[in-house]
Amino acid sequence: MNEIDITKTKYLDTLKKGIWIYIFLLIFEGALRKWFLPSLATPLLVVRDPLAMWLILMSWKRGVLKMNAYTAVVGFVGIISFFIAILFGHGELLIAIYGARTLLIYFPLMFVIGQIFNKEDVIRVGKLILCISIGMVIINIFQYISPQSAWINRGVGGDITGSGFGGALGYFRSSGTFSFATGNASFWGLTGAFLFYFWLVPKKISRWLLIMSSIAFLIAIPISISRTVFFQALLSLSFVGCVLLRKPQYLWRFLVTVFVIVIITAVLAQTSLFNTSIEVFLARFTSANESEGGAEGVLIDRFLGGMVNAITGSENLPFWGYGIGIGSNMAAVYLSGDRAFILGEAEWGRMIGEMGVILGLSVILIRIILVIQLTFRAIRMLIQEEPLAWMLLSFGGLTILQGLWAQPTALGFSTLIGGLLIAATSEHTTKKNQIIETKEL
Repeated sequence: MNEIDITKTKYLDTLKKGIWIYIFLLIFEGALRKWFLPSLATPLLVVRDPLAMWLILMSWKRGVLKMNAYTAVVGFVGIISFFIAILFGHGELLIAIYGARTLLIYFPLMFVIGQIFNKEDVIRVGKLILCISIGMVIINIFQYISPQSAWINRGVGGDITGSGFGGALGYFRSSGTFSFATGNASFWGLTGAFLFYFWLVPKKISRWLLIMSSIAFLIAIPISISRTVFFQALLSLSFVGCVLLRKPQYLWRFLVTVFVIVIITAVLAQTSLFNTSIEVFLARFTSANESEGGAEGVLIDRFLGGMVNAITGSENLPFWGYGIGIGSNMAAVYLSGDRAFILGEAEWGRMIGEMGVILGLSVILIRIILVIQLTFRAIRMLIQEEPLAWMLLSFGGLTILQGLWAQPTALGFSTLIGGLLIAATSEHTTKKNQIIETKEL
């Protein structure tokens, strides 16, 4: 390899290292804000932003990131929404910048990750996630059994009222290393997607790591007291079922997985902690479902209802919305000191509330089309006997479609899984890396 090839390869490695730093910051940013650097909690809220901007600028400069229909439309909407928010909306520059960054920085970052990473990088991310899951469940357990005043349950900025969220029977939903419980739920959703993939293709990972992370995942479902984690696990399991229908040769691997899960569950059932967590989880599940009208109400209100109400409930909104960024938690704290979301937590309703029907629906439509395209690409990979992208889609589909982009951690996971899916569905890694190899420095 000549000198210029070495230079180009080093540049690609530098960009990859930047993405790995992004992943570590995503997972451990909350730990810094809660435990180790609480006095810097506010600036650390956007600690990934400079890194994301650097990755985008360097990728653009080297030809890795090129304009496509997705980034063009979303970028245009982001710029227009920024000026509309200042001129006709809330008029707060800081809030407008904070809101616009989701469209101008994090959305294109998906494609940067997808171009720089290859399939082997995606698998390495999966192995890392499974390794971290073992430590994460230990943290979850201590948060679960400790009072909210304990150090391990400290909230952002060292808040002694705790980072736990409403649970059941006196127990709270754990936040793990994240600022809030939603980050913990996203982490376990991603863990489950990778975990089921590795059970389908066990030769790609250490058997002991696979078993240990499986134990961690089984414990995390009830310990988290999160219906999101439970439903996400069921969704990933249903994707495994689709793989089995397409490729029956995977059946024996699935049966091995079921056998291992049964054994692990039987052992865990002998512990009081696991039994208590099951009781608390069932209590939370029952009370929450009843308050939302049963399973049907959960489906309609949380998913279908959020979509429909975003449009039908927009007749009283200003034509251009209230201004981008106004629906974020940061805006609520900045304007009123209250952490409650001004426009509610439903993602599609927030987007239309901030940007109006036309611009809001434009971004929603882009998200829908992107998920559809990724789904077809994942199916194509599955037909080629590669289930990685398909299993990642079990988490990434809904996360990209309706992930809470106003919440930094949820936005971070949506960006990450979008990039991993793009990378996993690339047909030829060599073609992707040739973009850099042929670019003049």
